[in-house]
Parts: sequence; structure tokens; C-alpha cells
Amino acid sequence: MAVARSYLDVTVKTATADGRPVSSMGGLHVTPDLSFAEIEPEAFDAIVVPGGLAWEKNVVPPGLDELVRAFRAENRMAAGICAAASALAGAGLLNEVRHTGNRLESHQHYPGYSGSSLYVAGPKAVSDGGVVTATGTAPHTFTVEVLKGLGLWNATAEEELAPFSAEHR
Repeated sequence: MAVARSYLDVTVKTATADGRPVSSMGGLHVTPDLSFAEIEPEAFDAIVVPGGLAWEKNVVPPGLDELVRAFRAENRMAAGICAAASALAGAGLLNEVRHTGNRLESHQHYPGYSGSSLYVAGPKAVSDGGVVTATGTAPHTFTVEVLKGLGLWNATAEEELAPFSAEHR
């Protein structure tokens, strides 16, 4: 998010189900710009869902499944990292595209998921058909695939993100 905002001049909006502030599992407090009801997918290029323990516990905010499906219906990117990939699985978004996540078993806990044969086990992000997924340990490749999918991958993005992948070389 920081590279997109600071170096690529991208407008990033945050949202919650009811538009009220939330706290991440790490204690980061987020005051959203919008509620899910205020989002019109045709006005955005993508929806990116962050990871967290809520997804592992099948605690999906009301309206999120419908929202991510609406983004795909408008041919907009949907992306999920860490356990949020399982949230996309539960919404049915991973049933017909190659994808990954923390564990296949996590996706299989969601009744809306039937894409097991398309699951790619591995440490890097997977992008297919407008959907980007990654394990929680792959924030660099996740960001790269999201930026590529949005047509924002350029020399500036590569230069700014390079240090974040250095430890994995």
C-alpha cells in the first residue's frame, strides 16, 4: 500500500462492513474511508483483502462475499493474502482459477470452495484470471502480482520493492 500511494500515485481506500474503525490482530487501528455498502466496484480497479486470524476462524464480515463477487462480475481484480485467500475461497472466487494460500485445508473449511484441483502449493503469489492469492509469507510477490495485474509494475515499483525481497535471495 505504501509503495502504491507514495511512489505510484495510487489512491487507496480502506473499508469495513459498517464503515466503523477496526483493529488488526497486530493492534493496528484502521479508520476506514467507506463501508462495504458505499463501494461501487465499477469505480475501483481492485479489492485487496488483508490476512488475519478472522479468516481462519471463518469470521467473514457481513457483505464481504457479495462484495468480492461484485468486483469480479465487473472484471475487477480481487486479491487476498495469508488467510484472506481462504475468504476468497469461501466466496467461490477460487473455484475456477489457479490459486494458493496458507494451506489447502483452510480453503476447504469453506462450503463455497470447490477449487482444490487448482491449488498451487508454494511460497510465491499466484495470479490467474484477475484473482491474486498468496501465503502470508509472500508479501513481496503478492504486491508484485497485484501491481502487474493493475498495469502498475514499472521501473519505479521494481526499484522501491526490491529491498523487501532482499532477505529471500
